[in-house]
Amino acid sequence: MDGLVRCSANYVPLSPIGFLERSAIVYGDRTSIIDGSLKYTWKQTLQRCLKLASALTQLGFSYGDVVATLAPNTSAMYELHFCVPMAGAILCTLNIRHDSGMVSVLLRHSNAKVLFVDYQFLEVARGALDLLSSTKAKLPLLVLIPEYHKPSSTVSGTNLSSNTLEYEGLLEMGKPEFEIRKPKDELDPISLNYTSGTTSSPKGVVYSHRGAYLNSLAAVLLNAMGPMPVYLWNVPMFHCNGWCLTWGVAAQGGTNVCLRNISAKGIFDYISLHKVTHLGGAPTVLNMIVNALPSERKPLPFTVEVMTGAAPPPPHVLFKMEELGFNVTHGYGLTETYGPGTVCAWKPEWDSLSPSERAKIKSRQGVYHLGIDEMDIKDPVTMKSVPPDAKTMGEVMFRGNTVMNGYLNNLEATEEAFKGGWFRSGDLGVMHPDGYIELKDRSKDIIISGGENISTIEVESVLFSHPAVLEAAVVGRPDEYWGETPCAFVKLKDGCNANVEEIIKFCRDHLPHYMCPRTVVFEDLPKTSTGKTQKFVLREKAKAMGSLTKKKNSKL
Repeated sequence: MDGLVRCSANYVPLSPIGFLERSAIVYGDRTSIIDGSLKYTWKQTLQRCLKLASALTQLGFSYGDVVATLAPNTSAMYELHFCVPMAGAILCTLNIRHDSGMVSVLLRHSNAKVLFVDYQFLEVARGALDLLSSTKAKLPLLVLIPEYHKPSSTVSGTNLSSNTLEYEGLLEMGKPEFEIRKPKDELDPISLNYTSGTTSSPKGVVYSHRGAYLNSLAAVLLNAMGPMPVYLWNVPMFHCNGWCLTWGVAAQGGTNVCLRNISAKGIFDYISLHKVTHLGGAPTVLNMIVNALPSERKPLPFTVEVMTGAAPPPPHVLFKMEELGFNVTHGYGLTETYGPGTVCAWKPEWDSLSPSERAKIKSRQGVYHLGIDEMDIKDPVTMKSVPPDAKTMGEVMFRGNTVMNGYLNNLEATEEAFKGGWFRSGDLGVMHPDGYIELKDRSKDIIISGGENISTIEVESVLFSHPAVLEAAVVGRPDEYWGETPCAFVKLKDGCNANVEEIIKFCRDHLPHYMCPRTVVFEDLPKTSTGKTQKFVLREKAKAMGSLTKKKNSKL
């Protein structure tokens, strides 16, 4: 076709940082952030981010430099999601549960030039820098984020060195008329997220401006966000950039309500105080809500929309959330897919089903969202799609614009993840006849006992339905005869009692006997900061127990 051109009038590299500029115009005087006693408007947030971006460039930061953070859900953490890419740099958000050793490893791997650290984690950061100083790596500049309304000197043991700045002081160095450094190419990196779920060796996942833009809008749609939502931050902003809602809430001119320490009481208090419309969180957070004490609960001002991810929430938890007045939408994804890549899109014909049937459907992972182009369940060897019979298991695979650029400095792992032209999730699932997928397990978590595949998710769902069980996780325990058998780690609700025999009998009443745990351990479950159970820790514990069965004439 003649007469067509591509120019600045009809093509601009996609980037979510533009959402902030628009909201400062449309929603300028509306509240953007509430963080304890701190409160900002969208106009103020834009001005603060411009000054911070300006200050970073004055310090010599240029395109592609990495800026790391070690901070919980605070106003500063939110601002850094905009000011860092505005300066042309790449934001690397570190897990606040890492110790000094891991932080030092990730700072070195990312080659971060600066580390913004919240006062609560200052000693962890200092320990990491001490470890780095013993290597030839150049130490990053340290920027302390103090407790709001308190100068840095009030932080216990704080002595700002020549290599340390203070957040507000740095901000004041900047100029509000700073010209934003837009990406030269929309596939340029915007952020670096290290995987921290159930693995013990994090990989650096690189997000692009394009992918972050598209996933932010997809996240808004997934969360049913209209204009000016009030979003309560339970999902850590350091985890997949808060499922990209750090940018997504800005797109809708919403209010970000920051919650430093998550508790059932805090969630109900903040919903009531700030009229929260939306929140997110792992199934652990939902479990916390449904098990809140009567004294901690408050009536909801209206139906609150909740997005949950990670492992499927047990149906009875979904049912109880509905009873309390929450509408739960279930998504599924990985760090490599910018957070949720699927949604269990609801159909009105399901409204007439019984509560238990609705809960079972909601616990499915559903269909790919609008940022993903394709999703399938395939045989990982032949790459053929499994039949949609809800029985045949295969690996969940993705294609689309919201799949990572790759793993930083790890081409081999990147090529393995994209082998066959699809992103291989490592998760096993089935395809239902209606095209909705349902996870069965991580490929490394599936238990093969006597030749039978046992889905730990199915066993955990039954354990969760026991009235005395608060949390449960199932892994394989080595077995000389069966290969491995299910081993359940269980945490009981406060004031409740149950013994091993009772738990096993309960499972045998609700599951085929070969799927039932043969070992039950009562203890707190090791968690990541996003609420995922660290199964690699539990697998090591089960392995240390040794074989349960030694004689070939043993019977289940």
